[in-house]
Amino acid sequence: MPTEAEELAKSSSIKSVYVYEAPVRVWHWVNASAITVLCITGYLIGSPLPTMPGEASAHFLMGYIRFTHFTAAYILAIGLLGRIYWAFVGNHHARELFWVPLWQRAYWVEMLSMVKWYAFMGPRPGPYIGHNPMARFAMVFVFIITAVFMICTGFAMYGEGLQAGSWADKLFGWVIPLMGQSQDVHTWHHMGMWLIVIFAVVHIYAAIREDIMGRQSIVSTMISGFRTFKD
Repeated sequence: MPTEAEELAKSSSIKSVYVYEAPVRVWHWVNASAITVLCITGYLIGSPLPTMPGEASAHFLMGYIRFTHFTAAYILAIGLLGRIYWAFVGNHHARELFWVPLWQRAYWVEMLSMVKWYAFMGPRPGPYIGHNPMARFAMVFVFIITAVFMICTGFAMYGEGLQAGSWADKLFGWVIPLMGQSQDVHTWHHMGMWLIVIFAVVHIYAAIREDIMGRQSIVSTMISGFRTFKD
């Protein structure tokens, strides 16, 4: 059993830094919930149930699924607008989601170290208070770009249901002729969903892995806002 002096010395080697403000944390979990709902309902819209018991007139299942999908889409889109706003008024960590210092040589050196670390081919890199270089790259070039693409294509298809002249048609109707035809938009939107799913799986894996091997908190940081480092 460790002595009280040893426990005190150990606790003093644990440092916490406030990283993510409350709006960022709320957006993260609301956004994660919206994406989960969108992926489940989107899959069912693309691959609906083959049959339902009883008369068709007695069911509105696909209607409820579509309504849930549309509601989650509004939450995703409005949440992203709010997150963009907070990037301007929040702390500097709130801006890491939207830009990557690609022009800095040091960034690519650190990126290579992170690649080796995740591939189990190199030592643990130095601690990062905010996103590490690989996380920033993935957030900007995978999540943000794909999220914007999904919002544009999704509301373009939504505008078809609202008819010509609707707000969705006026804002996003240009997407359909740009991509060819409506079915092309449906196909690319569906493929985008699977890219988001893959991103979510890798993101969760990386967060849990860093919690275990990186000697720093990741998952709990997005709950409390504090990142804890252990020597």
